[in-house]
Amino acid sequence: MLIRDATNDDWPGIWSIFRPIAAAGETYCLPTDISEEAARAIWLAPSPSRAVVALDDDGATVGTARMYPNQMGPGAHVASASFMVAEDRSGAGVGRALGDHVLARARSAGFHAMQFNAVVETNRRAVELWRSLGFEILATIPEAFAHPSAGYVGLHVMYRRL
Repeated sequence: MLIRDATNDDWPGIWSIFRPIAAAGETYCLPTDISEEAARAIWLAPSPSRAVVALDDDGATVGTARMYPNQMGPGAHVASASFMVAEDRSGAGVGRALGDHVLARARSAGFHAMQFNAVVETNRRAVELWRSLGFEILATIPEAFAHPSAGYVGLHVMYRRL
């Protein structure tokens, strides 16, 4: 698997992953009917945000991530990130590879820590992955996410030093 910076030409592959994840409404605080234009503006936002793609041996996009400062100004030394993996590649190590890549990149960019503001507590695979990569749950905001089948569930704030 190759992980590299995303370009505008990568958008169709990113969108093919982004669209069904957003539409499912189970893991992201995004409108389930988000437009392609709005999604692209979020994922391929200008610097200091950076997006990457994970490509399989055939060059197909199997995952994507974006990294950005969690806050501006005096809070800009803490990074945040978002990750999406193609459904047919779930459990194949794509998320871990993207996580390792983004953590290394954040370190090399001079960030002191990484914080995830809204990890849906029912997204157990993601919660366990982030824990295995050194993140801890600092707090859970009860009933902060309207899950389509589980009802109101919590959102974890997760953190790790770099």
